[in-house]
Amino acid sequence: MRYRVRHETAYDYGEDVPVSHHLLHLTARPHPRQRVRRALLTVEPAPAVRSDRVDYFGNTVTYVAVQEPHRTFSVIAESEVEVHDQPPLDIAATQSWEHVRDSLRGLSGPDDGAEITQYCFDSALVKASPELMDYARASFTPGRPVAAAAVDLMQRVNRDFAFDPAATTVATPMAEVMRKRRGVCQDFAHIIVGCVRTMGLPARYVSGYLRTLPPPGQPRLVGADVSHAWASVWCGPAGWLDVCPTNACIANRDFITIAWGRDYDDVSPARGVLIGGVGHGLTVSVDVEPLEG
Repeated sequence: MRYRVRHETAYDYGEDVPVSHHLLHLTARPHPRQRVRRALLTVEPAPAVRSDRVDYFGNTVTYVAVQEPHRTFSVIAESEVEVHDQPPLDIAATQSWEHVRDSLRGLSGPDDGAEITQYCFDSALVKASPELMDYARASFTPGRPVAAAAVDLMQRVNRDFAFDPAATTVATPMAEVMRKRRGVCQDFAHIIVGCVRTMGLPARYVSGYLRTLPPPGQPRLVGADVSHAWASVWCGPAGWLDVCPTNACIANRDFITIAWGRDYDDVSPARGVLIGGVGHGLTVSVDVEPLEG
C-alpha cells in the first residue's frame, strides 16, 4: 500500500511567546517493511534554528527554535510512504519464550546485542511490577511459542481493557491503567511492553498511524484519522512481531510507522520548552490517504 500522510499540529497561546524550543518526532522512518518516498516538515513561524538528526533509536528527530514573539505555532508533517505486510509467520512454530529469553545472553556486539537487549529493561514510563508479572503469566505459560504468547497477550488486553479517551492522559501512571482497565492505544501498548519485559523479553513501543476505513457507502473524512501506537515483541529468529492490542491484530499494511523506542517518552510527536504563553489551545488533524497504483 502507498499512502500520503498529513499531520498538522497547531498551538494557540494566550499571550506572546518570545522564545520556544521544540523537539519533533513526526517524520516516518524507513524499515524493512516501509519505504519513505517523500517527507516534508513545515514549521510556522519560520524557526531561527532548525536541525534534523537520527536519534539513538534510529528515528528522525527535528529540533526547532523560534526566537521571535509569536501567538501561534504550527507544524505540518507531510509524507508519502509505501508499506508491505509482514512476512507470513507460523506463530505456533516460533521458539518457546523461555528459549528466546535465555538466548539473549548469547547476543553480543552493537548490531545483534544492544539493539535488541536494550528493550528488556525498565524505562521512564514502563516499569516492572507484580501486577504486570501476574497478568503476563497467563499468556506466557511454560513452553509456549513466543509469538503465540505475544498474540494471546494482545488479545487479552483487547478483551480486558476498555477504550476510553477520557480515562487517561499522557501522565497517567501504568498502575492506574491496570487498576481501571481503561485507556487508549498508548496505554495498551505500554501494558504489552511492560508485561513482555517482566518475562525477560525485549519489547518496544511504536508510534505511527493506522488507516481507518469509512462505513460502506460513506466517503472518507479528511482529517478524521488519528495518531496510533502499538507494541513490537522480539521473537528470536522470527524477528520483531508488531501487535496492536487496541484492535487485536498483527500490524499489516494499514499501519504506518513514525518512530519506536522504549516507551512514549522516547518518541512523543512534539515536546518543547517556551517562555510565556500562559494557557494554550491545541488542535491536531491527521489525514491518511491511500494512493492508487
